[in-house]
Amino acid sequence: MAMPQSGGHSAFRESQVNVEEVAAELTMPAPLESPEASAENKPRKPRASLRLNLFWRTFFLLALLLAGSILAWLQILRVLEFEPRSLQMAQQAASLVNLSRAALVHADPIARVSLIKTMAEQEGVRIMPREPGDRYEPLAGSALARRLTEELARRLGPDTIVAQSVNGEPGLWVGFSINGDPNWLRMDQARFSLAGGRTWLIWLAMVGLLSLAGAAVIARLINRPLKQLSYATSRVREGDFAASHLDENVSTSEVREVNIGFNRMAERLAKLEQDRAVMLAGISHDLRTPLARLRLETEMSVTDEVARAHMVADIVQLDATIDKFLDYARPDHATLTPVNLHGVVSSCVYALQNHHAVQIRMAVPEDLNVLADEVELARVISNLLENARRYGKTPGTEITQVDIAAKAQDDWVLLRLRDHGPGVPPEQLANLTKPFFRGDAARTAAAGAGLGLSIVDKTVQRMGGRLTLANARSGGLEAQIRLRRVLSLPPGEDPQPRLQRPAVMRHGAS
Repeated sequence: MAMPQSGGHSAFRESQVNVEEVAAELTMPAPLESPEASAENKPRKPRASLRLNLFWRTFFLLALLLAGSILAWLQILRVLEFEPRSLQMAQQAASLVNLSRAALVHADPIARVSLIKTMAEQEGVRIMPREPGDRYEPLAGSALARRLTEELARRLGPDTIVAQSVNGEPGLWVGFSINGDPNWLRMDQARFSLAGGRTWLIWLAMVGLLSLAGAAVIARLINRPLKQLSYATSRVREGDFAASHLDENVSTSEVREVNIGFNRMAERLAKLEQDRAVMLAGISHDLRTPLARLRLETEMSVTDEVARAHMVADIVQLDATIDKFLDYARPDHATLTPVNLHGVVSSCVYALQNHHAVQIRMAVPEDLNVLADEVELARVISNLLENARRYGKTPGTEITQVDIAAKAQDDWVLLRLRDHGPGVPPEQLANLTKPFFRGDAARTAAAGAGLGLSIVDKTVQRMGGRLTLANARSGGLEAQIRLRRVLSLPPGEDPQPRLQRPAVMRHGAS
Protein backbone atom coordinates (compact mmCIF):
# COMPACT_ATOMS: atom_id res chain seq x y z
CA MET A 1 0.00 0.00 0.00
CA ALA A 2 1.47 3.35 -0.99
CA MET A 3 2.16 5.85 1.75
CA PRO A 4 0.59 9.31 1.34
CA GLN A 5 2.69 11.95 -0.34
CA SER A 6 2.88 15.57 0.54
CA GLY A 7 0.79 18.03 -1.38
CA GLY A 8 -2.63 17.13 0.00
CA HIS A 9 -3.33 14.22 -2.34
CA SER A 10 -5.77 11.62 -1.13
CA ALA A 11 -4.43 8.57 0.63
CA PHE A 12 -7.61 6.63 -0.16
CA ARG A 13 -7.45 4.08 -2.92
CA GLU A 14 -9.55 1.12 -4.00
CA SER A 15 -7.48 -1.72 -5.40
CA GLN A 16 -7.60 -2.00 -9.18
CA VAL A 17 -5.24 -4.96 -9.54
CA ASN A 18 -5.88 -8.32 -7.93
CA VAL A 19 -9.19 -7.25 -6.41
CA GLU A 20 -10.06 -10.89 -5.87
CA GLU A 21 -6.90 -11.41 -3.81
CA VAL A 22 -7.65 -8.35 -1.69
CA ALA A 23 -11.24 -9.48 -1.14
CA ALA A 24 -10.07 -12.97 -0.21
CA GLU A 25 -7.54 -11.55 2.23
CA LEU A 26 -10.03 -9.20 3.85
CA THR A 27 -12.80 -11.78 4.12
CA MET A 28 -10.71 -14.47 5.76
CA PRO A 29 -12.17 -15.68 9.09
CA ALA A 30 -11.67 -12.97 11.67
CA PRO A 31 -10.77 -13.56 15.31
CA LEU A 32 -14.40 -13.19 16.31
CA GLU A 33 -15.32 -15.91 13.81
CA SER A 34 -12.75 -18.29 15.30
CA PRO A 35 -13.59 -20.11 18.53
CA GLU A 36 -9.93 -20.18 19.58
CA ALA A 37 -9.48 -16.45 19.06
CA SER A 38 -12.81 -15.63 20.64
CA ALA A 39 -11.77 -17.49 23.76
CA GLU A 40 -8.83 -15.10 24.14
CA ASN A 41 -10.99 -11.99 24.21
CA LYS A 42 -14.12 -13.30 25.91
CA PRO A 43 -14.53 -14.89 29.32
CA ARG A 44 -15.19 -18.60 29.24
CA LYS A 45 -18.88 -19.36 29.53
CA PRO A 46 -20.09 -22.05 31.89
CA ARG A 47 -21.15 -25.33 30.35
CA ALA A 48 -24.67 -25.08 29.04
CA SER A 49 -27.19 -27.24 30.84
CA LEU A 50 -30.50 -28.59 29.63
CA ARG A 51 -32.95 -25.71 29.58
CA LEU A 52 -36.70 -25.94 29.06
CA ASN A 53 -39.17 -23.15 28.70
CA LEU A 54 -41.89 -22.79 31.28
CA PHE A 55 -44.55 -24.55 29.19
CA TRP A 56 -42.57 -27.77 28.77
CA ARG A 57 -41.35 -27.69 32.35
CA THR A 58 -44.91 -27.36 33.65
CA PHE A 59 -46.13 -29.98 31.18
CA PHE A 60 -43.51 -32.54 32.18
CA LEU A 61 -44.10 -31.97 35.90
CA LEU A 62 -47.86 -32.36 35.46
CA ALA A 63 -47.36 -35.43 33.27
CA LEU A 64 -45.06 -36.98 35.89
CA LEU A 65 -47.57 -36.23 38.64
CA LEU A 66 -50.45 -37.68 36.63
CA ALA A 67 -48.47 -40.79 35.68
CA GLY A 68 -47.58 -41.40 39.31
CA SER A 69 -51.18 -40.88 40.36
CA ILE A 70 -52.50 -43.26 37.70
CA LEU A 71 -50.07 -46.00 38.67
CA ALA A 72 -50.83 -45.50 42.37
CA TRP A 73 -54.59 -45.69 41.78
CA LEU A 74 -54.09 -48.75 39.58
CA GLN A 75 -52.24 -50.54 42.33
CA ILE A 76 -54.86 -49.52 44.89
CA LEU A 77 -57.68 -50.83 42.68
CA ARG A 78 -55.87 -54.12 42.12
CA VAL A 79 -55.34 -54.56 45.84
CA LEU A 80 -58.91 -53.63 46.70
CA GLU A 81 -60.29 -55.87 43.91
CA PHE A 82 -58.23 -58.93 44.83
CA GLU A 83 -60.16 -60.23 47.85
CA PRO A 84 -63.72 -59.66 46.52
CA ARG A 85 -62.73 -61.03 43.13
CA SER A 86 -61.16 -64.19 44.55
CA LEU A 87 -64.18 -64.86 46.77
CA GLN A 88 -66.54 -64.32 43.83
CA MET A 89 -64.55 -66.69 41.60
CA ALA A 90 -64.46 -69.36 44.33
CA GLN A 91 -68.19 -68.99 44.90
CA GLN A 92 -68.93 -69.35 41.19
CA ALA A 93 -66.72 -72.42 40.85
CA ALA A 94 -68.19 -74.03 43.99
CA SER A 95 -71.71 -73.28 42.81
CA LEU A 96 -71.03 -74.91 39.41
CA VAL A 97 -69.60 -77.99 41.13
CA ASN A 98 -72.54 -78.29 43.56
CA LEU A 99 -75.13 -77.70 40.84
CA SER A 100 -73.47 -80.24 38.53
CA ARG A 101 -73.25 -82.78 41.35
CA ALA A 102 -76.90 -82.30 42.30
CA ALA A 103 -78.05 -82.49 38.68
CA LEU A 104 -76.13 -85.68 37.99
CA VAL A 105 -77.22 -87.33 41.22
CA HIS A 106 -80.90 -86.72 40.67
CA ALA A 107 -80.95 -87.32 36.93
CA ASP A 108 -81.77 -90.74 35.53
CA PRO A 109 -79.06 -92.48 33.48
CA ILE A 110 -80.67 -91.56 30.13
CA ALA A 111 -81.06 -87.83 30.96
CA ARG A 112 -77.60 -87.73 32.55
CA VAL A 113 -75.83 -88.13 29.19
CA SER A 114 -77.96 -85.36 27.63
CA LEU A 115 -77.34 -83.09 30.63
CA ILE A 116 -73.57 -83.50 30.43
CA LYS A 117 -73.64 -82.78 26.66
CA THR A 118 -75.81 -79.68 27.13
CA MET A 119 -73.54 -78.28 29.87
CA ALA A 120 -70.49 -78.76 27.65
CA GLU A 121 -72.06 -77.08 24.60
CA GLN A 122 -73.90 -74.19 26.23
CA GLU A 123 -71.94 -73.39 29.40
CA GLY A 124 -68.46 -74.62 28.50
CA VAL A 125 -68.48 -76.94 31.50
CA ARG A 126 -67.32 -80.51 30.97
CA ILE A 127 -67.75 -83.36 33.45
CA MET A 128 -65.71 -86.53 33.03
CA PRO A 129 -64.61 -89.39 35.29
CA ARG A 130 -61.29 -89.11 37.05
CA GLU A 131 -58.99 -92.02 36.34
CA PRO A 132 -56.18 -93.17 38.65
CA GLY A 133 -53.64 -92.55 35.89
CA ASP A 134 -54.63 -88.96 35.20
CA ARG A 135 -51.73 -86.49 35.31
CA TYR A 136 -52.57 -83.02 36.56
CA GLU A 137 -50.77 -79.79 37.54
CA PRO A 138 -52.05 -78.04 40.68
CA LEU A 139 -53.26 -74.47 40.29
CA ALA A 140 -50.45 -72.31 41.65
CA GLY A 141 -48.08 -69.53 40.76
CA SER A 142 -50.02 -66.48 41.89
CA ALA A 143 -51.71 -65.11 44.97
CA LEU A 144 -55.08 -65.36 43.24
CA ALA A 145 -54.54 -69.08 42.45
CA ARG A 146 -53.57 -69.86 46.02
CA ARG A 147 -56.53 -67.93 47.40
CA LEU A 148 -58.93 -69.65 44.97
CA THR A 149 -57.61 -73.10 45.92
CA GLU A 150 -58.00 -72.39 49.64
CA GLU A 151 -61.54 -71.08 49.24
CA LEU A 152 -62.68 -74.05 47.09
CA ALA A 153 -61.16 -76.50 49.56
CA ARG A 154 -63.05 -74.76 52.37
CA ARG A 155 -66.33 -74.85 50.46
CA LEU A 156 -66.09 -78.29 48.81
CA GLY A 157 -64.02 -80.23 51.29
CA PRO A 158 -60.32 -80.83 52.04
CA ASP A 159 -60.01 -83.57 49.40
CA THR A 160 -60.90 -81.14 46.59
CA ILE A 161 -58.30 -80.92 43.86
CA VAL A 162 -57.84 -77.70 41.88
CA ALA A 163 -55.63 -78.01 38.79
CA GLN A 164 -54.65 -75.87 35.85
CA SER A 165 -54.26 -78.78 33.41
CA VAL A 166 -55.17 -82.47 33.26
CA ASN A 167 -53.39 -84.79 30.85
CA GLY A 168 -51.96 -81.74 29.10
CA GLU A 169 -55.32 -80.03 28.52
CA PRO A 170 -55.40 -76.54 30.09
CA GLY A 171 -58.36 -75.10 31.98
CA LEU A 172 -59.67 -74.74 35.48
CA TRP A 173 -60.13 -78.31 36.71
CA VAL A 174 -61.90 -79.16 39.96
CA GLY A 175 -61.82 -82.71 41.25
CA PHE A 176 -64.92 -83.82 43.23
CA SER A 177 -66.86 -87.01 44.01
CA ILE A 178 -70.39 -88.06 43.13
CA ASN A 179 -71.59 -90.89 45.37
CA GLY A 180 -67.99 -91.92 45.93
CA ASP A 181 -67.04 -91.81 42.24
CA PRO A 182 -64.21 -89.34 41.48
CA ASN A 183 -64.91 -86.88 38.64
CA TRP A 184 -63.39 -83.86 36.95
CA LEU A 185 -65.23 -80.59 36.29
CA ARG A 186 -63.46 -78.47 33.65
CA MET A 187 -64.25 -74.76 33.19
CA ASP A 188 -62.77 -72.07 30.96
CA GLN A 189 -59.98 -70.46 32.98
CA ALA A 190 -60.46 -67.06 31.33
CA ARG A 191 -63.76 -66.49 33.10
CA PHE A 192 -62.01 -66.78 36.46
CA SER A 193 -59.00 -64.47 35.85
CA LEU A 194 -58.43 -60.85 36.74
CA ALA A 195 -58.41 -58.25 34.02
CA GLY A 196 -54.85 -57.69 32.86
CA GLY A 197 -52.46 -57.70 29.97
CA ARG A 198 -53.92 -55.99 26.92
CA THR A 199 -57.00 -54.80 28.82
CA TRP A 200 -54.97 -52.89 31.37
CA LEU A 201 -52.63 -51.63 28.64
CA ILE A 202 -55.53 -50.21 26.62
CA TRP A 203 -57.04 -48.51 29.64
CA LEU A 204 -53.68 -47.12 30.73
CA ALA A 205 -53.00 -45.78 27.23
CA MET A 206 -56.39 -44.07 27.04
CA VAL A 207 -56.11 -42.57 30.52
CA GLY A 208 -52.50 -41.53 29.83
CA LEU A 209 -53.37 -39.76 26.58
CA LEU A 210 -56.31 -37.94 28.17
CA SER A 211 -54.13 -36.96 31.12
CA LEU A 212 -51.35 -35.64 28.85
CA ALA A 213 -53.88 -33.62 26.85
CA GLY A 214 -55.25 -32.16 30.07
CA ALA A 215 -51.69 -31.43 31.27
CA ALA A 216 -50.91 -29.62 28.00
CA VAL A 217 -54.07 -27.47 28.34
CA ILE A 218 -53.30 -26.65 31.98
CA ALA A 219 -49.65 -25.86 31.20
CA ARG A 220 -50.70 -23.59 28.36
CA LEU A 221 -53.17 -21.74 30.56
CA ILE A 222 -50.53 -21.32 33.27
CA ASN A 223 -47.85 -20.31 30.80
CA ARG A 224 -49.90 -17.84 28.73
CA PRO A 225 -49.71 -14.84 31.15
CA LEU A 226 -45.98 -15.40 31.69
CA LYS A 227 -45.39 -15.74 27.96
CA GLN A 228 -47.19 -12.46 27.38
CA LEU A 229 -45.13 -10.88 30.15
CA SER A 230 -41.92 -12.24 28.61
CA TYR A 231 -42.85 -10.79 25.22
CA ALA A 232 -43.75 -7.43 26.74
CA THR A 233 -40.45 -7.39 28.65
CA SER A 234 -38.52 -8.05 25.44
CA ARG A 235 -40.32 -5.17 23.73
CA VAL A 236 -39.47 -2.85 26.63
CA ARG A 237 -35.85 -3.99 26.38
CA GLU A 238 -35.87 -3.06 22.69
CA GLY A 239 -37.45 0.33 23.50
CA ASP A 240 -40.87 -0.45 21.97
CA PHE A 241 -43.04 0.71 24.85
CA ALA A 242 -46.23 0.93 22.78
CA ALA A 243 -46.23 -2.83 22.05
CA SER A 244 -45.62 -3.83 25.67
CA HIS A 245 -49.10 -3.15 27.07
CA LEU A 246 -50.63 -6.08 29.00
CA ASP A 247 -54.29 -6.84 29.61
CA GLU A 248 -55.43 -5.34 32.90
CA ASN A 249 -58.86 -7.03 32.88
CA VAL A 250 -57.81 -10.68 33.23
CA SER A 251 -59.81 -12.77 35.67
CA THR A 252 -56.88 -13.98 37.79
CA SER A 253 -56.19 -11.41 40.49
CA GLU A 254 -52.45 -12.09 40.81
CA VAL A 255 -51.89 -11.86 37.05
CA ARG A 256 -54.02 -8.71 36.89
CA GLU A 257 -51.90 -7.04 39.60
CA VAL A 258 -48.68 -8.03 37.81
CA ASN A 259 -49.98 -6.69 34.48
CA ILE A 260 -51.08 -3.40 36.05
CA GLY A 261 -47.71 -2.97 37.76
CA PHE A 262 -45.82 -3.79 34.57
CA ASN A 263 -47.89 -1.36 32.50
CA ARG A 264 -47.27 1.43 34.98
CA MET A 265 -43.56 0.65 34.96
CA ALA A 266 -43.45 0.63 31.15
CA GLU A 267 -45.32 3.95 31.02
CA ARG A 268 -42.88 5.48 33.47
CA LEU A 269 -39.90 4.17 31.53
CA ALA A 270 -41.35 5.52 28.29
CA LYS A 271 -41.82 8.93 29.89
CA LEU A 272 -38.29 8.87 31.28
CA GLU A 273 -36.92 7.91 27.86
CA GLN A 274 -38.90 10.67 26.21
CA ASP A 275 -37.80 13.20 28.82
CA ARG A 276 -34.19 12.08 28.39
CA ALA A 277 -34.34 12.49 24.63
CA VAL A 278 -36.04 15.88 24.90
CA MET A 279 -33.58 17.04 27.53
CA LEU A 280 -30.51 16.00 25.54
CA ALA A 281 -31.91 17.45 22.35
CA GLY A 282 -32.88 20.68 24.09
CA ILE A 283 -29.54 21.12 25.82
CA SER A 284 -27.64 20.34 22.64
CA HIS A 285 -29.78 22.73 20.63
CA ASP A 286 -29.55 25.55 23.16
CA LEU A 287 -25.76 25.26 23.34
CA ARG A 288 -25.27 25.85 19.63
CA THR A 289 -26.24 29.54 19.73
CA PRO A 290 -23.71 30.62 22.41
CA LEU A 291 -21.06 28.45 20.77
CA ALA A 292 -21.63 30.20 17.46
CA ARG A 293 -21.32 33.59 19.17
CA LEU A 294 -18.18 32.48 20.98
CA ARG A 295 -16.58 31.36 17.74
CA LEU A 296 -17.50 34.59 16.02
CA GLU A 297 -16.15 36.66 18.91
CA THR A 298 -12.99 34.56 19.02
CA GLU A 299 -12.22 34.96 15.34
CA MET A 300 -12.87 38.71 15.47
CA SER A 301 -11.43 39.68 18.85
CA VAL A 302 -8.49 37.38 19.60
CA THR A 303 -5.36 38.80 17.94
CA ASP A 304 -3.00 35.96 18.83
CA GLU A 305 -3.27 33.55 15.91
CA VAL A 306 -2.10 30.53 17.93
CA ALA A 307 -4.54 31.21 20.76
CA ARG A 308 -7.34 31.91 18.28
CA ALA A 309 -6.67 28.62 16.47
CA HIS A 310 -6.74 26.67 19.74
CA MET A 311 -9.93 28.34 20.90
CA VAL A 312 -11.66 27.71 17.58
CA ALA A 313 -10.55 24.07 17.72
CA ASP A 314 -12.05 23.73 21.20
CA ILE A 315 -15.33 25.25 20.02
CA VAL A 316 -15.41 22.89 17.03
CA GLN A 317 -14.81 19.96 19.36
CA LEU A 318 -17.66 21.09 21.61
CA ASP A 319 -19.92 21.38 18.56
CA ALA A 320 -18.97 17.83 17.50
CA THR A 321 -19.73 16.59 21.02
CA ILE A 322 -23.16 18.19 20.81
CA ASP A 323 -23.74 16.31 17.55
CA LYS A 324 -22.95 13.06 19.38
CA PHE A 325 -25.54 13.89 22.04
CA LEU A 326 -28.12 14.58 19.36
CA ASP A 327 -27.35 11.25 17.70
CA TYR A 328 -27.58 9.41 21.01
CA ALA A 329 -30.94 11.02 21.78
CA ARG A 330 -32.48 9.89 18.51
CA PRO A 331 -35.66 7.77 18.91
CA ASP A 332 -35.35 4.00 18.70
CA HIS A 333 -37.15 3.63 15.39
CA ALA A 334 -35.86 2.99 11.90
CA THR A 335 -37.65 2.26 8.62
CA LEU A 336 -35.86 -0.64 6.95
CA THR A 337 -35.66 -0.90 3.17
CA PRO A 338 -33.33 -2.70 0.71
CA VAL A 339 -30.04 -0.76 0.58
CA ASN A 340 -27.04 -1.27 -1.67
CA LEU A 341 -24.13 -1.75 0.73
CA HIS A 342 -21.42 -0.83 -1.77
CA GLY A 343 -23.07 2.51 -2.48
CA VAL A 344 -23.41 3.42 1.21
CA VAL A 345 -19.81 2.51 1.99
CA SER A 346 -18.58 4.47 -1.04
CA SER A 347 -20.53 7.54 0.09
CA CYS A 348 -18.95 7.33 3.55
CA VAL A 349 -15.35 6.88 2.43
CA TYR A 350 -15.76 9.69 -0.11
CA ALA A 351 -15.64 12.17 2.75
CA LEU A 352 -12.15 10.90 3.65
CA GLN A 353 -10.67 10.63 0.19
CA ASN A 354 -8.71 13.88 0.56
CA HIS A 355 -7.63 13.24 4.15
CA HIS A 356 -3.86 12.97 4.26
CA ALA A 357 -3.76 10.66 7.32
CA VAL A 358 -6.15 7.89 6.18
CA GLN A 359 -5.59 4.98 3.83
CA ILE A 360 -8.56 2.75 3.04
CA ARG A 361 -8.81 -0.56 1.19
CA MET A 362 -12.30 -1.55 0.19
CA ALA A 363 -13.62 -4.91 -1.02
CA VAL A 364 -17.42 -4.70 -1.04
CA PRO A 365 -19.37 -6.46 -3.84
CA GLU A 366 -21.45 -4.01 -5.83
CA ASP A 367 -24.50 -6.31 -5.94
CA LEU A 368 -24.76 -6.85 -2.18
CA ASN A 369 -28.03 -5.52 -0.73
CA VAL A 370 -29.00 -5.38 2.95
CA LEU A 371 -32.16 -4.53 4.87
CA ALA A 372 -31.39 -1.27 6.67
CA ASP A 373 -32.06 2.44 6.93
CA GLU A 374 -29.69 4.06 4.46
CA VAL A 375 -29.03 7.22 6.47
CA GLU A 376 -28.62 5.29 9.72
CA LEU A 377 -26.24 2.81 8.07
CA ALA A 378 -24.16 5.69 6.68
CA ARG A 379 -24.00 7.17 10.18
CA VAL A 380 -22.78 3.82 11.53
CA ILE A 381 -20.00 3.49 8.95
CA SER A 382 -18.98 7.13 9.34
CA ASN A 383 -18.72 6.73 13.12
CA LEU A 384 -16.55 3.63 12.74
CA LEU A 385 -14.30 5.37 10.21
CA GLU A 386 -13.96 8.40 12.47
CA ASN A 387 -13.20 6.17 15.44
CA ALA A 388 -10.51 4.39 13.42
CA ARG A 389 -9.07 7.70 12.17
CA ARG A 390 -8.73 9.03 15.70
CA TYR A 391 -7.59 6.00 17.63
CA GLY A 392 -6.39 3.42 15.10
CA LYS A 393 -3.17 4.94 13.81
CA THR A 394 -0.57 2.37 12.82
CA PRO A 395 2.16 2.27 15.54
CA GLY A 396 5.19 4.34 14.57
CA THR A 397 3.28 6.41 12.02
CA GLU A 398 0.59 9.06 11.91
CA ILE A 399 -1.33 7.13 9.28
CA THR A 400 -4.54 5.17 9.83
CA GLN A 401 -4.89 2.15 7.59
CA VAL A 402 -8.45 0.85 7.34
CA ASP A 403 -9.66 -2.33 5.63
CA ILE A 404 -13.34 -2.58 4.70
CA ALA A 405 -14.75 -5.88 3.42
CA ALA A 406 -18.16 -7.48 3.12
CA LYS A 407 -19.42 -10.94 2.26
CA ALA A 408 -22.70 -12.82 2.27
CA GLN A 409 -23.41 -15.59 4.77
CA ASP A 410 -26.74 -17.29 4.04
CA ASP A 411 -29.44 -14.82 5.13
CA TRP A 412 -26.94 -12.36 6.59
CA VAL A 413 -24.27 -9.96 5.34
CA LEU A 414 -21.05 -9.60 7.28
CA LEU A 415 -19.40 -6.16 7.06
CA ARG A 416 -15.93 -5.88 8.58
CA LEU A 417 -14.07 -2.64 9.23
CA ARG A 418 -10.58 -3.00 10.68
CA ASP A 419 -7.76 -0.63 11.56
CA HIS A 420 -4.09 -1.52 12.15
CA GLY A 421 -3.69 0.44 15.37
CA PRO A 422 -2.66 -0.66 18.87
CA GLY A 423 -5.95 -2.42 19.56
CA VAL A 424 -7.81 -2.52 22.86
CA PRO A 425 -7.03 -4.46 26.06
CA PRO A 426 -9.23 -7.60 26.04
CA GLU A 427 -10.81 -6.72 29.38
CA GLN A 428 -12.10 -3.42 27.92
CA LEU A 429 -13.73 -4.84 24.78
CA ALA A 430 -17.06 -5.47 26.46
CA ASN A 431 -17.22 -1.85 27.68
CA LEU A 432 -16.52 -0.10 24.39
CA THR A 433 -20.21 0.12 23.46
CA LYS A 434 -21.25 1.52 26.84
CA PRO A 435 -22.23 5.21 26.77
CA PHE A 436 -19.52 7.63 27.95
CA PHE A 437 -16.96 4.84 28.36
CA ARG A 438 -13.43 5.73 27.23
CA GLY A 439 -10.59 3.27 27.12
CA ASP A 440 -6.94 3.69 27.98
CA ALA A 441 -4.74 6.52 26.79
CA ALA A 442 -3.63 4.60 23.71
CA ARG A 443 -7.08 5.03 22.15
CA THR A 444 -8.19 8.26 23.80
CA ALA A 445 -5.59 10.66 22.58
CA ALA A 446 -8.33 12.71 21.01
CA ALA A 447 -11.06 14.19 23.15
CA GLY A 448 -14.60 12.94 22.79
CA ALA A 449 -17.82 12.23 24.61
CA GLY A 450 -17.44 8.46 24.57
CA LEU A 451 -20.66 7.99 22.60
CA GLY A 452 -19.42 6.98 19.14
CA LEU A 453 -19.42 3.20 19.49
CA SER A 454 -22.48 3.33 21.74
CA ILE A 455 -24.38 5.12 18.96
CA VAL A 456 -23.13 2.54 16.44
CA ASP A 457 -24.26 -0.39 18.58
CA LYS A 458 -27.64 1.20 19.29
CA THR A 459 -28.24 2.01 15.62
CA VAL A 460 -27.25 -1.46 14.41
CA GLN A 461 -29.66 -3.03 16.90
CA ARG A 462 -32.44 -0.75 15.64
CA MET A 463 -31.88 -2.21 12.18
CA GLY A 464 -32.11 -5.80 13.48
CA GLY A 465 -28.36 -6.41 13.25
CA ARG A 466 -25.50 -7.04 15.62
CA LEU A 467 -22.17 -5.32 16.29
CA THR A 468 -19.15 -7.25 17.55
CA LEU A 469 -15.77 -5.80 18.45
CA ALA A 470 -12.55 -7.78 18.71
CA ASN A 471 -8.81 -7.43 18.36
CA ALA A 472 -7.44 -8.64 15.03
CA ARG A 473 -4.73 -11.31 15.07
CA SER A 474 -2.15 -9.03 13.44
CA GLY A 475 -3.09 -5.99 15.51
CA GLY A 476 -5.77 -3.37 15.46
CA LEU A 477 -9.43 -3.24 16.36
CA GLU A 478 -11.99 -4.90 14.13
CA ALA A 479 -15.69 -4.04 14.05
CA GLN A 480 -17.97 -6.67 12.59
CA ILE A 481 -21.55 -5.80 11.65
CA ARG A 482 -24.17 -8.42 10.76
CA LEU A 483 -27.19 -7.19 8.80
CA ARG A 484 -30.03 -9.04 7.18
CA ARG A 485 -29.42 -9.80 3.53
CA VAL A 486 -31.89 -8.99 0.77
CA LEU A 487 -31.67 -12.10 -1.38
CA SER A 488 -33.78 -10.91 -4.29
CA LEU A 489 -35.61 -7.81 -5.46
CA PRO A 490 -38.68 -7.60 -7.69
CA PRO A 491 -37.74 -7.02 -11.33
CA GLY A 492 -36.99 -3.36 -12.01
CA GLU A 493 -37.03 -2.37 -8.32
CA ASP A 494 -33.44 -1.52 -7.49
CA PRO A 495 -32.73 0.19 -4.15
CA GLN A 496 -33.37 3.92 -4.52
CA PRO A 497 -30.41 5.81 -3.09
CA ARG A 498 -31.04 8.62 -0.63
CA LEU A 499 -27.37 9.54 -0.29
CA GLN A 500 -25.01 11.03 -2.82
CA ARG A 501 -23.22 8.38 -4.90
CA PRO A 502 -19.93 10.06 -5.88
CA ALA A 503 -17.44 8.45 -8.18
CA VAL A 504 -14.76 7.49 -5.67
CA MET A 505 -11.40 8.87 -6.77
CA ARG A 506 -8.77 6.25 -7.39
CA HIS A 507 -5.14 7.11 -6.94
CA GLY A 508 -2.27 4.81 -7.78
CA ALA A 509 0.97 4.71 -5.89
CA SER A 510 3.24 7.60 -6.63
